[in-house]
Amino acid sequence: MSMDKYYLKRILVLILLSYIFLMWGNGILNLTNPDEVFYTQTAKEMIRHQSWLTPYLFGQPQFEKPIFTYWLLKFIFTFFGISNFTARFFPALFAMAGVVAVYALGLLAFKEEKKAFLSGLILMSSGLYIGLARTVFTDMIFSVLILWALLSFFWGYSRKNRKKPGLILFFFFTALAVLTKGPLGLMIPLLIIASFLLVNQKELRFLFCKEFLGWGFFTFMIIALPWYMYILSRYGHGFIQEFFYNDHIRRFLIAEHSGNDTWYFYPAAIIGCLFPWSILMLCALAYLIKRLREGNNPFHLFLICWIAVVFLVFQASHSKLISYILPLVPAFPLIIADFIYSFIADTQKRRFVFAPFLITAISFLIISVGLGIGTCLFMSGFAEYVSLRAPLCTLSLLWFILAILLTILAIRHKYAQFAYLLACYMLAFFGVFPFAVKGIAPFVSSKDICAYLLKDYKDEGVILCAKPFVRGVRYYTDKPVAVYGSNFFSPHPVPCVSTDEEVTEFLQKQPITFAVLTKSTMRNIVNLIENQKGLKCILLKTAGNEYLLKINHDT
Repeated sequence: MSMDKYYLKRILVLILLSYIFLMWGNGILNLTNPDEVFYTQTAKEMIRHQSWLTPYLFGQPQFEKPIFTYWLLKFIFTFFGISNFTARFFPALFAMAGVVAVYALGLLAFKEEKKAFLSGLILMSSGLYIGLARTVFTDMIFSVLILWALLSFFWGYSRKNRKKPGLILFFFFTALAVLTKGPLGLMIPLLIIASFLLVNQKELRFLFCKEFLGWGFFTFMIIALPWYMYILSRYGHGFIQEFFYNDHIRRFLIAEHSGNDTWYFYPAAIIGCLFPWSILMLCALAYLIKRLREGNNPFHLFLICWIAVVFLVFQASHSKLISYILPLVPAFPLIIADFIYSFIADTQKRRFVFAPFLITAISFLIISVGLGIGTCLFMSGFAEYVSLRAPLCTLSLLWFILAILLTILAIRHKYAQFAYLLACYMLAFFGVFPFAVKGIAPFVSSKDICAYLLKDYKDEGVILCAKPFVRGVRYYTDKPVAVYGSNFFSPHPVPCVSTDEEVTEFLQKQPITFAVLTKSTMRNIVNLIENQKGLKCILLKTAGNEYLLKINHDT
């Protein structure tokens, strides 16, 4: 078999495996609050307005994110209909493309197929990567486009006869990234390659060429700029205020989620999001610094610059979310695979990595036992979680068996087999997930409560919603909604009532008001109505953490 056919076969294996890890079963769980329904509803309203250029939400143009993700959603909805699976298709597809990119980058940098293949396997089995591949966010699409841009650059850098196509492709992918999430799509990759070239024997002159300053920028401008120019010319100040100020400058200066605005949020998130590879990742990172001092491979410096730039860019911002750091996650599988196979190749050094492998195995023994005991103790006291007991106990048992096998492989110094088995850890989760959906769905999606509401809803007016449920109720009912509480960080064009006076006035205007509320907001409404004359309410249904009230005039 020729090497090209061998590599193609390995890529096909990775694609098949990544389909199982990242796309299989994506239609089982209903679209969740508050973000999946936000993006899906926007694309749905674009179809309704027959618009390919202006995103719509609640019947009005909205500019929280650029257009590319909405193009993908509108395309697939137009031809294949709106469903849970079609909404999640492109994030999963891009995630699969990211696995292939990491494999190609590993081959290019390490020139060892085993390292490259393991890198792809580690990426597809990492917790955050799996989660965002199966979620309708912009982050996966954005991060994979940055990954492909960095692959294109390194291809052009390491193979001088590929410099021109490499740099042009770099700008092609950054242009799409800018259309996905904004200026960071260009800023982050540029900072990574500039810092790498500057530190690596001051090679910044690599970029001062017609391929970069000419063809590259031209490619970027013809792809990225037309949509921004159109939106600026049509919406002007409104677009600038929402997109550039509110979603970039204001998020940088003000924490949307104040509890996340700590120095340790992202370091802790990185460790947690690389599960089940977290312990090996920390050891591999220390080993990378050692390899960097040896200076044998400039790719090690490239990986350090990649991680450092993404981390520092988002660490400086006051608005912090775990999904923001996804662009640095693909660097870690390459580091971990290099760490594992470098020690496997040197039999004299194998004993030095025995401890992290054994600690990893023992930690999963503890996790599996803790999950089993916690499930038995916790679930027995909460009837609403009883449907999760069997799936969680099954998951605990499967993880326990895998942890035993991992311990045996660690003791026998079978580190390659250990790594491949560790990747199967998340497969055990997927095995029980379909059986847990019934118990999970009411806590993450408004589908059930809205289906019940629509049976009784007869054009009764605006539905009053607690903020976490506003987007979901709009998506699943297509009815007018109002927010009980303050508006969103990026305000939506919907009525907001927060004070008792505003709520009373709102309820008095409608003969019947349906309200989808949290437990605390429901108590507020009930207490308010008890102190008011002429209003009464009935609790129609409870689903997870959502409470459906019917409020009408007491005649």
